[in-house]
Amino acid sequence: MATTQDYRLGDYTFPRGWFMIATAEEINTHKPVAVRFFGRDFALYRGRATGRVVLLDAYCPHMKTHLAADNDTSYVIIDGGGTNIEGDSIRCPYHAWRFGPDGQCDDIPYHEGPIPKTACIKSWPVAESMGAIWIWHDPENGEPEWDHPSLPEWDDKAWVHWRFDDLGILEQHPQEVIDNICDYGHLSPIHGSTVERYENEFSGHLATQRQCGPHRTLVSEDGESPVLHTVTTYHGPGVLLSHLTGFYESHLMIVHTPVEDGSVKVWHALLVKSPGGHAEATVEDGIAARQFQDASKAAFMQDFQVWVNKAPCLNGLFLPSDGPFMKARIWYKQFYNPRARKEEFQSKVDGVYVPKGTVAYTQD
Repeated sequence: MATTQDYRLGDYTFPRGWFMIATAEEINTHKPVAVRFFGRDFALYRGRATGRVVLLDAYCPHMKTHLAADNDTSYVIIDGGGTNIEGDSIRCPYHAWRFGPDGQCDDIPYHEGPIPKTACIKSWPVAESMGAIWIWHDPENGEPEWDHPSLPEWDDKAWVHWRFDDLGILEQHPQEVIDNICDYGHLSPIHGSTVERYENEFSGHLATQRQCGPHRTLVSEDGESPVLHTVTTYHGPGVLLSHLTGFYESHLMIVHTPVEDGSVKVWHALLVKSPGGHAEATVEDGIAARQFQDASKAAFMQDFQVWVNKAPCLNGLFLPSDGPFMKARIWYKQFYNPRARKEEFQSKVDGVYVPKGTVAYTQD
């Protein structure tokens, strides 16, 4: 398993950015959820008082008890009605220390006197949108540099909400996934795409691929494929959003979040505009949207199956007609280094690139 150091990405093991850590449905329960990302354990829960989402480091500073591990024997859990969530706070099941959503201990039942200031747990910036829970991860502990993922169509009744396809843990460094954004050469062999126009653009924290052409996987019932247009953008290092037109208008989302140094958890989802053209999506629209999401997943699995079985590409034999791989890898480095250096990397790549022998997507 190749690591960040093997790819020579920068100072930090894990990148800076917004990342998905759970579906909203997973925390629509009275219990906390134990999750692990970025090589560390977390306690994730929805406050029972306000419904706010809270993410804390998992271990109580007192004696390192996991706050969200399965437990049905502690009287903290039993007396709490099957949970250790209390309002928007959480109690340790071992000694009943209570921690607020800010991570500060605010109650020790058997202790008299002030609570030590060191009785605290790191609280992480989180957001909820589009049925997902997002963390802002930053090795420098800075404020978010851009907004968490969102789409205005999510609140439009004409659009069928996605269901998340949980693809589990991929034992590859995320660099192997990011490479896909600029991989012009794989579109025909792996996906059966007949690419008519193509280009990449890098701008700040965004990396975009624009392309169009028929597709052998995303086809209608008669096996025909219209000319599909996709404008696909990485919003930072872990969130891909793609606007598809030419078939059913839709928004594809693929997210990957580092679990350990060299592995990621991956989700796939598709938001589809009413296939029947209705102002409010119908049951029939929902069925058609699910079928289209399944086809989209099948297309993504063509990449995924290769990633599962490939060796790390530490020094690729890239050709000018492959796509701007080295530009994309430089762009990616900005997230593994201090934010004070981000413009150093952006200045080397910002712009539009068209592979040799290819027609640019954007026509003057």
